[in-house]
Amino acid sequence: MCGIVGYIGYREAYPIVIKGLKRLEYRGYDSAGVMLYDGKALNVSKTKGKVSNLEEKSASENTINGSIGMGHTRWATHGVPNDVNSHPHLSNSGELAIIHNGIIENYEPLKKELINRGYVFHSDTDTEVLINLIEDVQKKDKLKLGKAVQVALNQVVGAYAICVFDTKKPNEIVAARLGSPLAIGVGEGEFFIASDASPFIEYTSNAIYLEDEEMAIVRLYKPIKIRKIKDDTLVDPYVQELQMNLEQIEKGGYEHFMLKEIYEQPNVIKDTYRGRLLANSGIIQMAGIEDNIEKFLNADRILIIACGTSWHAGLVAEYIIEEFARIPVEVEYASEFRYRNPIITNKDVVIAISQSGETADTLAAIKLSKEKGAFVFGVCNVVGSSISRETHAGAYTHAGPEIGVASTKAFTTQITVLTMMALRLAKAKGTISNSDFHRYLLELEVIPEKVMEALQTNDISKEIAAIYKDAPNCLYLGRGYNFPVALEGALKLKEISYIHAEGYPAAEMKHGPIALIDEKMPVVVIAPKQNHYDKVVSNIQEIKSRSGKIIAIVTKGDVQVKDLADHVIEIPDSSDALSPLLTTIPLQLLSYHIAVMRGCNVDQPRNLAKSVTVE
Repeated sequence: MCGIVGYIGYREAYPIVIKGLKRLEYRGYDSAGVMLYDGKALNVSKTKGKVSNLEEKSASENTINGSIGMGHTRWATHGVPNDVNSHPHLSNSGELAIIHNGIIENYEPLKKELINRGYVFHSDTDTEVLINLIEDVQKKDKLKLGKAVQVALNQVVGAYAICVFDTKKPNEIVAARLGSPLAIGVGEGEFFIASDASPFIEYTSNAIYLEDEEMAIVRLYKPIKIRKIKDDTLVDPYVQELQMNLEQIEKGGYEHFMLKEIYEQPNVIKDTYRGRLLANSGIIQMAGIEDNIEKFLNADRILIIACGTSWHAGLVAEYIIEEFARIPVEVEYASEFRYRNPIITNKDVVIAISQSGETADTLAAIKLSKEKGAFVFGVCNVVGSSISRETHAGAYTHAGPEIGVASTKAFTTQITVLTMMALRLAKAKGTISNSDFHRYLLELEVIPEKVMEALQTNDISKEIAAIYKDAPNCLYLGRGYNFPVALEGALKLKEISYIHAEGYPAAEMKHGPIALIDEKMPVVVIAPKQNHYDKVVSNIQEIKSRSGKIIAIVTKGDVQVKDLADHVIEIPDSSDALSPLLTTIPLQLLSYHIAVMRGCNVDQPRNLAKSVTVE
């Protein structure tokens, strides 16, 4: 949530900043703003609405010149979305400017103190309090900008990623982070600052990722200086090569990023197991597992912590790990885990799952688990992210950038990684036969081809979407491995089409949800011909007898469910454990087409952000 872009160099900053803000639109926002310094004055333009609205306003106000600039897309926390509350914010003197992602929790007492000192506030934001606090420290103690930022940040409580500019230091931007990601692109005679690397990938492939409680002083023609905010310790900058390219963050001819990412799944699943899965040789090799396999084998239990779609992937993993490796698994919402005084010991293994690697609640749960002595293993997509650095070991999903707010390829690649982990642990424990192990490896290897076949259900999904696009509610039912898929399917429909939807284990229908069934209620039933098939057929019959409209996901060639359902979407046959990789595909397509037909903003659903970096 929120997007930060900064530039200092020899180019005109405005085009870079605006393009960067567009690259960060996927994070979710309600207003946007830009600041340019032309060597004489700070020119600020900001507005409620989209970056396109900002472009129009900036052009009309002629605030587009300068080789130093900062831009921001805001997700409202303190103060409603409007022009005044948008970033950047200026200090009372007009000499300092700030953009900020995060929340300053103790802003109210700080604001009262500053008002008593004569400061005037024009917005309702905590960010305006922070920039005036920095100015107050700077003037009172006669400090340079960097030191003033450091002193001020030691007085605040909360989370932040900030960029601060001072007209008295016109060749410098100060950046700092705690709990919100911040990357610095290092070019030849120029620097870029952003929430992630996507705004500057076309200009440089070298980046520095700030760690929590670090600040950087970025000066033209001088090396970057990084210090610890708490104790002023100097940190050696670690420059790493970026793992993405420009093509990955463009739509590539698709109408929406979400649709592009749905269709990328055959390739990214293959990328996820490439080099790790050697099916013909009967080998799974994952460095993070091999180096720490005794931790897993000797664990009393595995705790999986995650949020949203990643939590659903964790539920699938619970079924897979317990069935194959016979290790007890518990799946926890990270947001609840950290606040309920959980029992964690040094005999526990914690698996933290996050697409972005920056989810605030998951990061907090990781830190708590480490404090209690647990071994923490991360599963995330973004190389160099906070979770990849905070965990003891881990595995990347290699899904490539996921721009659409609604996760699609993140889900299937997470399941792929977790399935390989389960199989490798089962092999090491001797809880799976050699023949079954080899069979699953061979099947996993051909899953991308089956996903490609499942994508051919696009047309039938579109036809069904046209029938139910105006439905006010929808139920999703699944059993076993496909219960989490029902939850995920319902989430996809909710978040991009704004139709109320709920997922349930099919057997739970009679414990309440069946009261909702009538001729107006579409019910999506995940019914591949595997374990629990007969039970699911019975559930379908119960729905049918109450006039519910049934959309069934079935194995290709199914006859029994086809005779009962109003609509059928066929997917390739697979083993029960790998079926979530296939059953989820038509649910993604169905949600996508319904959202498009309802005129919804598919890639940027209202009120949602791609990465929840604050509580």
